[in-house]
Amino acid sequence: MTRPMTITEKIFADHAGLESVKPGDLITAKVDLTLANDITGPVAVKEFKKTGAKKVFDTNRVVFVPDHFVPNKDIKSAEQVKMLRDFSREYGLKNFFDVGKMGIEHALLPELGLVGPGDLVIGADSHTCTYGALGAFSTGVGSTDLACAMALGETWFMVPETIKVEFDGKLNKWVSAKDLILFLIGQIGVDGALYQALEIGGSTIREMPIDGRFTICNMAIEAGAKNGIIEPDEITEEYVKGRCQRPYKFYKSDKDAEYSKILKYDVSEIEPQVAFPHLPENTKPISQVGNIKIDQSVIGSCTNGRISDLEIAADILKGRKVHPDVRLIVFPGTQDIYLEAIEKGYIQTIVKAGGAVSTPTCGPCLGGHMGILAKGERAISTTNRNFVGRMGDVESEVYLSSPAIAAASAVLGEITSPEKI
Repeated sequence: MTRPMTITEKIFADHAGLESVKPGDLITAKVDLTLANDITGPVAVKEFKKTGAKKVFDTNRVVFVPDHFVPNKDIKSAEQVKMLRDFSREYGLKNFFDVGKMGIEHALLPELGLVGPGDLVIGADSHTCTYGALGAFSTGVGSTDLACAMALGETWFMVPETIKVEFDGKLNKWVSAKDLILFLIGQIGVDGALYQALEIGGSTIREMPIDGRFTICNMAIEAGAKNGIIEPDEITEEYVKGRCQRPYKFYKSDKDAEYSKILKYDVSEIEPQVAFPHLPENTKPISQVGNIKIDQSVIGSCTNGRISDLEIAADILKGRKVHPDVRLIVFPGTQDIYLEAIEKGYIQTIVKAGGAVSTPTCGPCLGGHMGILAKGERAISTTNRNFVGRMGDVESEVYLSSPAIAAASAVLGEITSPEKI
């Protein structure tokens, strides 16, 4: 009889061809998809060529999404993307997404059905953990590990322990998925789930739309987690049915599965959250933020660049103007999200309010381009990290929040709740 397993352990066992696995086991597992971007991809390409491999393991499952410095900001970034473009042509890759077709990788892959429930996905980007929202195991790896997996279609793992997190109750007004994950990171710290799986559930999550689930799993890495994962259900099925390009499988944790700990939270006690510099764990409820003036507000990224995020921002900005001392930058997650936001009037509302709308890019999030902060400047941002120098000068500051807080703050000129504008 096999031991009771968590959803993460079951995915590992199946992909390793084993009856069961337990935390601490070292395994070799088949991967369903590998992913890299314009920063990590070129390193993987160089390492791949060093292996002497003549082909990739599957031309449909090795994916390159240049999204960090695109449209290319300089000669070096253009050369990085050219390397991926040339490699994709040489090896016949089916999934290379260039400007005009690309999006922010962790918004694009689920949208296109390239990842699905039960998959085991690795990406040379730490926020690959986003796909746990679909009930997949997905995690970030180094470019060298990725290069080997591109050739072999498998890689090694140590099976992680799992922390179970249950959010129950009804969300207060203006409290969103972003607030829940910021709250959790504030409670356990940036190393609170170090090399562990974060299995997120509870009645609040079961009622949460898929966009919110993506936001929560996206930031699992900010608590040090190996992966974030949510049990797939009817909401998952509605999203993936007719979308996924490969067969998928719903896994569920056994009732008597073992967890390293179980954390339970009543969401009715949670306010909108703001993470202060320079760590995502430095969270405060909005009622305790005080008067903090900002120079820039950023809404978008792989965390909060989906259509529901733009809808919230547009609703708050409608009929209002961005504060004269604030730059508001909005970047949709993908081209399809951008188009839908245009069709629904969200883009027009944002532009009329005084916001600038960008093509999909990771640029502002990592301080790459299209939104760099100068010395002494402050930004409120719906992105996922606020480390020293993350969005510009080392003496700039980044505060993390939900789209609602970021939009309201852009109007008032200081960090605030929509109720105050």
